[in-house]
Amino acid sequence: MTIEYEEFVAAKVAFRPAFGFDIADTDVHPSLKPHQRDLVRWAVQGGRRAMFADFGLGKTRIQLEIVRLTIERAGGRGLIVCPLGVRQEFTAEAAALGISVRFVRTSAEVTGDGIYLTNYEAIRDGRLDPALFDAVSLDEASVLRSFGSKTYQTFLTLFDGCAHRWVATATPSPNRYKELIHYAGYLGVMDTGQALTRFFQRDSTKANNLTLYPHKEAEFWLWLSTWAVFLQRPSDLGYSDEGYDLPELEVLRHPVAVDHTTAGVDRDGQGLLLRGGTLGVVDAAREKRDTLTERVARAISIVAEHPDEPVVLWCDLNDEQTALEQALTAAGVTYSSVHGSLDPDEAERRILAWKAANTQVLIGKPVMLGQGLNLQRAAVAVFVGITHKFNDLIQAVHRIHRFGQTRPCTVHIVYAESETEVLRALDTKWEQHHQLRATMAALIREHGLSRASIDAALVRGLGIVRHETAGQGWQVANNDCVLETQAMDDSSVDLIVTSIPFSNHYEYTPNYNDFGHTDDNAHFWAQMDFLTPQLLRVLRPGRIYACHVKDRILFGNVTG
Repeated sequence: MTIEYEEFVAAKVAFRPAFGFDIADTDVHPSLKPHQRDLVRWAVQGGRRAMFADFGLGKTRIQLEIVRLTIERAGGRGLIVCPLGVRQEFTAEAAALGISVRFVRTSAEVTGDGIYLTNYEAIRDGRLDPALFDAVSLDEASVLRSFGSKTYQTFLTLFDGCAHRWVATATPSPNRYKELIHYAGYLGVMDTGQALTRFFQRDSTKANNLTLYPHKEAEFWLWLSTWAVFLQRPSDLGYSDEGYDLPELEVLRHPVAVDHTTAGVDRDGQGLLLRGGTLGVVDAAREKRDTLTERVARAISIVAEHPDEPVVLWCDLNDEQTALEQALTAAGVTYSSVHGSLDPDEAERRILAWKAANTQVLIGKPVMLGQGLNLQRAAVAVFVGITHKFNDLIQAVHRIHRFGQTRPCTVHIVYAESETEVLRALDTKWEQHHQLRATMAALIREHGLSRASIDAALVRGLGIVRHETAGQGWQVANNDCVLETQAMDDSSVDLIVTSIPFSNHYEYTPNYNDFGHTDDNAHFWAQMDFLTPQLLRVLRPGRIYACHVKDRILFGNVTG
């Protein structure tokens, strides 16, 4: 189909295809609150969307309604994939909405249409085939990071054949840009490699260190808001925040002393004054091992300060969990301890026992229980150690500090004093986390969920004002090369020398006319098709068109 060049460039603004359909407000279950209804309609209309909604805003019932409405309209089966221990919350919410759901772990259990629930492990281990489903929502998808980077990336591609896809999680990690663009790849919004190329400059010394191009930053956040919504409270969408006031959160730090006489020497043989500093993997493991007894003792003393009050103990190591169990038993404190070697049904039984107040203390690792669970029966949580993984920390904190919690919350962080740098790094990420949320909340308040408003903002990067400078024997014009060559005379050029952009490998300007601002090779050559005939037309017969090209690089850490 022949189109005008201006139409081709303008079409680059259309970041967001729609895979769903419009539904009326009356189609949504009447019990959903206004902000939940807006998100349901927006997600169903897009067909492939990400909902980064704060803890307690109702992601469970939002997902159930999205899947219900989609399969009612499109037919087929729906699947919600959730972390261990969360299916009970989905089952309860589904019952309240009058929705029938079934929990399955294998493909053989899938019979007939409807909505199914499963855990991530069933998909990861190949026991449940994603191809059986037409609509799928990943609840707390950030849990996938615990499976390892390669599994994380390959997992997201398993649903490529599924027409309707969603992600629902509360906290993409601050500046974990690759996590955000992996979600874009999962949703089919933009290829991961393409997104990396379009928005980011790379650090040649560290492959995963991504920095937004300064001239692409505004566009990146606008693009993100075309398929993802960051919602912190109902007022972001113009509704009342009544009932959504978070209680006070107090974070207390408990340093455990270490023996600095064992600090050792540096690589040059100079004695070190203090243990700690920037810890490598081996050094961090040593600090954890050497201070385990003291950290566990401090955690148990905190539990003792809250007799008969529910407490959550977070640990990272199996040895820590075993030591906590032994210490609580010795102190006569009842507990539910959940670890990876348990049968999933037994793990859920223990969680439910704690929720039912049959035990006082819940022990678990953030990587297992820090996603999706509502643990606001407790208002006190203790981290028996610290980790570099900010997402695990913030998710675990908000198991108790969330909308719906009625009591002030206290979080205790127990750490070796040699781990001060780790704590400082976590504080930095916490601040970045607030900045990310503030940026996205401002976009929501400005544009709402309106595609037209966002597209209008993106269109402002279209078009070029021609500039020309000339002197004796020379003339230089800065313009879109297609528009410039269209105005040139036939056979008026003796030599053409250029280095064209390498498809979408680099972008040179924040303008959509830029040849580097293309989706893929085919899109690039489609733009070249407007230029190439002009180059041939203006070049005198027999003269040379000298064009520098290069082999494209595919980054292994992106493609696997």
